[in-house]
Amino acid sequence: MTVPNQNSWPAGARAILHVDMDAFYASVEVRDRPELRGRPVIVGGKKDARGVVSAASYEARVFGVKSAMPLSVAGRLCPGGVFLPVRMKRYLEVSRAVFQIFDRFTPLVEPLSVDEAFLDLTGTERLFGGPIATAHAIRAAISGELGLTASVGVAPNKFVAKIASDLEKPDALVVFAPGIVAEKLAPLSVTRMWGIGPRGAEVLERAGIKTFRDLAGAGAERLKPLLGRSADGFVALARGEDARLVTPSRAAKSVGHETTFSANIRDETTVHDTLLALADQVGGRLRRQGLRARTVQLKIRYEPFDTMTRRVTLDAPTCTTHGIFDAAWALFLAKTRRVSRPVRLLGVSTSGFSSQGLLFLDAWETTQMAVETAVDKVRGRFGRAALQRGSVLRSRSRDPGRKLGPEQAKTDAPRDWNDTDGSRRRKKGADGTGSQEHPEHP
Repeated sequence: MTVPNQNSWPAGARAILHVDMDAFYASVEVRDRPELRGRPVIVGGKKDARGVVSAASYEARVFGVKSAMPLSVAGRLCPGGVFLPVRMKRYLEVSRAVFQIFDRFTPLVEPLSVDEAFLDLTGTERLFGGPIATAHAIRAAISGELGLTASVGVAPNKFVAKIASDLEKPDALVVFAPGIVAEKLAPLSVTRMWGIGPRGAEVLERAGIKTFRDLAGAGAERLKPLLGRSADGFVALARGEDARLVTPSRAAKSVGHETTFSANIRDETTVHDTLLALADQVGGRLRRQGLRARTVQLKIRYEPFDTMTRRVTLDAPTCTTHGIFDAAWALFLAKTRRVSRPVRLLGVSTSGFSSQGLLFLDAWETTQMAVETAVDKVRGRFGRAALQRGSVLRSRSRDPGRKLGPEQAKTDAPRDWNDTDGSRRRKKGADGTGSQEHPEHP
């Protein structure tokens, strides 16, 4: 554990914590199965499965295993690793216990995921003895009550707190007190900057900008050709400036599902049926939450691991399976009229949510909503398997090893209808084709 180099915090100064659980999924597995302690634990599935690593213990990371890596690669890097399936229900149970600890210290808790959050401790000095003492207390509670460790960053704002929490993981407490933030940020590599990935860092380093100090001193005019319109924001962050508030209730930004095939597919029928099944899942989640989505995104991962996404903005938001499927299928057809490369993963997600608009459905969509709501009620009472679309069953019979899973992290989705040309509510995107495309790097 790192001992903080400051023992006090200026009275009345803003105090933000970023608490990040260490290798959360893997740590929960080790806690539940003590015999795994000290062994390289990899959560995601069997080592020869076609999925990706969801979490890796620090013992596994020594071998080069990391999140989002294909399980097959992790298996080659760490053949002696313990490969375990994802137990999301269990992780959510433990996550709730973690957040209950956060709630004891402040009502201003902003979840970022199941295993990390921002906490605003401003003005709590008289209650808990200041933010540094509170950070110690939170870590002690997590360790003593849950048998887990967390890394915590304490700083005057969210950006710096998140940087701090990551500096000395695992099981660390790092403090960036007001007045010395810029000094402590200065020597850090630009690779630690939010929003600047490996390629962006390479561009900056070729321009002689390697550290936060370089970035802060470069000036927006020099950086705009390199970083575009975000240059001003990056300069401010490099100086440790971030005025964003901790927002206790964060509404979901996207709802989706994805599926990895047990064997690569090349036929259009399987793509069609899988997208329909994904749309069915996404639509059901939207209806349960009373949401409608204006943007639909299609995700395709080809062999070996090249990922492309396309999205479309609809003329009117939707939560129906047919509406989501129409958009996803149209995006697929806009991408290609045939499956020219082996496909290993398909995903559908939605965003741009609205809770209004249900009063302005046309007659056809009103009928679809009535049908799908009835289906939702049956599934809610008897389980999802009680009612299945024929095309979904047909697709599963072709690929019995395929699994559909909820989006994590920050991703996921499936579909089938007569009107599959996507014309009902398609709206042209920036490229004029009704969609936008950009590569992803897993």
